[in-house]
Amino acid sequence: MLSVEDWAEIRRLHYAEGVPIKTIAGMLGVARNTVRQAVRDSGPPKYERPAVPSVVDTVETRIRALLKGCPTMPATVIAERLDWPFGLTVLKERVREIRPFYLPADPSSRTVYLPGEIGQWDFWFPDIVLPVGCGQQRTAKQLPVMTLTTGYARWLGAVLIPSRAAEDLFAGMWQLLELLGAVPKLLVWDGEGAVGRRRGPRIELTQACQAFRGVLATRVYICKPADPEAKGLVERNNGYLETSFLPGRSFTGPADFNTQLGAWLPRTNGKTKRVLGCAPTDRIGADLAAMIALPPVPPTTGWHLTTRLARDHYIRLDANDYSVHPSVVGRRIEVSADLDRVQVRCDGRLVADHARCWASHQTLSDPSHLEAAKAMRLDRVAVLRPPIQTEVEVEVRALHDYDSALGLDDGVA
Repeated sequence: MLSVEDWAEIRRLHYAEGVPIKTIAGMLGVARNTVRQAVRDSGPPKYERPAVPSVVDTVETRIRALLKGCPTMPATVIAERLDWPFGLTVLKERVREIRPFYLPADPSSRTVYLPGEIGQWDFWFPDIVLPVGCGQQRTAKQLPVMTLTTGYARWLGAVLIPSRAAEDLFAGMWQLLELLGAVPKLLVWDGEGAVGRRRGPRIELTQACQAFRGVLATRVYICKPADPEAKGLVERNNGYLETSFLPGRSFTGPADFNTQLGAWLPRTNGKTKRVLGCAPTDRIGADLAAMIALPPVPPTTGWHLTTRLARDHYIRLDANDYSVHPSVVGRRIEVSADLDRVQVRCDGRLVADHARCWASHQTLSDPSHLEAAKAMRLDRVAVLRPPIQTEVEVEVRALHDYDSALGLDDGVA
């Protein structure tokens, strides 16, 4: 059989160089008829194996009759009905070829997301260990990355948060929604403990989630267990973060992680996606236009508590102690904290402002608070324990007064 290389060379010599067929045959050592055939063929030569009759050919009509009556009949049952004397492999292959003609059409459905319709949420747990200060380190299970993907534009947002507690979870959600600039009409979550759970067909949201979605005027949907396809968009983006953002990077801490992630996200949202035929940034405008506007008053997120300041002028938040100005000891204070700061107010006045510590079991002291406490202790001691006067005038008595008192005076002058 003539090779594709020889066929191509024959056509080049004949059509481009004008070499006669007889000459080409002599040059390549092939028959003239072979050269003529190569010149006539518009496509390269290929080997075609001649069809060999199969033992199934004789019973194909009966197979079709059985499948027409019952399209789902197993091949083993067909073999039994035919009293098939040969191997099952060849029969099964023929049944597999014929069966689709007798089954009803089964077109797959395509999931289409309308602009502004949906936002899928999830946690990504990168395989890293982050230093969080104070000689401590945290794994991704302790410091998860919250991710958001919009359905229509496939816009991706992500942020590292200190924990999966409700206070940090909803603070992270609000931060990503502010970054997005609007609220999707439906927020999709797995059965996250701080968000809610499924009980059969019924969805039970936590009190914190109800309050959060109420301010946003949106809905929250909890996926069924073991149903990753329900939020496949964000799951695929988590995989993309794993393979495209993480490799080759190192991080000095949570702030550095979020800085690098924040610089990477705009670039990836500007890349063309094959499924869209454009970049998420090309569609995000239509997505935002159909979403719910951000509320004029932000939802209450983060940590909030009211207490009286104890004498040691420290408050405990998320396993850490933070100092407060001692001037408000014994008074009622309001503590608030987000992903970055811990602040304490008394009658509207700021009396403590600390960076949020991501380590655990630490005591964080403001030097000005310690100096104020030292001065106040000295002032209190001065009031409660006045100094002792050392220069006191003492009367000096005559010696004969002591003699008289002891009866030693004999009356002699």
